[in-house]
Amino acid sequence: MMNNEIAVIFDMDGVICHTNPYHSLAFREFFSARNLAPTDEEFAAHMFGKSNSYILSHFLKRPVTGEEFLQMEEEKEGLFRKIYEPHIEPITGIIEFISDLKANGVKTAVATSAPRANLDLILSKLPLREHFGSILASEDVKKHKPDPEVYLQSAVNLGQKPEQCLVFEDSFSGVSAALNAGMRVVGVLSSHTKEELPPCNLYISDYTDLTYAKLQDII
Repeated sequence: MMNNEIAVIFDMDGVICHTNPYHSLAFREFFSARNLAPTDEEFAAHMFGKSNSYILSHFLKRPVTGEEFLQMEEEKEGLFRKIYEPHIEPITGIIEFISDLKANGVKTAVATSAPRANLDLILSKLPLREHFGSILASEDVKKHKPDPEVYLQSAVNLGQKPEQCLVFEDSFSGVSAALNAGMRVVGVLSSHTKEELPPCNLYISDYTDLTYAKLQDII
């Protein structure tokens, strides 16, 4: 029997894989080619969980839009994919956790602000694509997190109501997007502390001890 009481939606960066260190490396290479050297503190405050348009405009100190933005984004994300490809591995326990959800008839999805090419790269290396009933990347929405569009559309794709959805997120804007969608949230503490995120229903550092049965407790 399918379990229609709950659907689980995963963000990608910092939730399925620890990509943030590699995004940092790609941005460092991108900015260093432009004689800029952001500090770790600046990256923590203005990169993790932020959109590329925000990041580029912030560090270049001017609006980056239109064709220039598309070219810069492609350059930076191309750097990211090249740097990250040899290192792709899932966050501990997530493959087993998603298999357990599947075994219990739970619908799952991925909803990321990253470009589809990044998502395709990761899904080409991990045995997850066939589990997801909805796969959305930045190209699939008009408004980015913290706007709830990507999560609301994921719920529609899965045939679930927002209140039936549980989201796994690691960033302030991502948790905010899920809360704005009226969904419950598990905070994945891969790049932030509890204190740096809006209040979540549960916090995890990885998926080692997480099972469908344990999710029932928070639902």
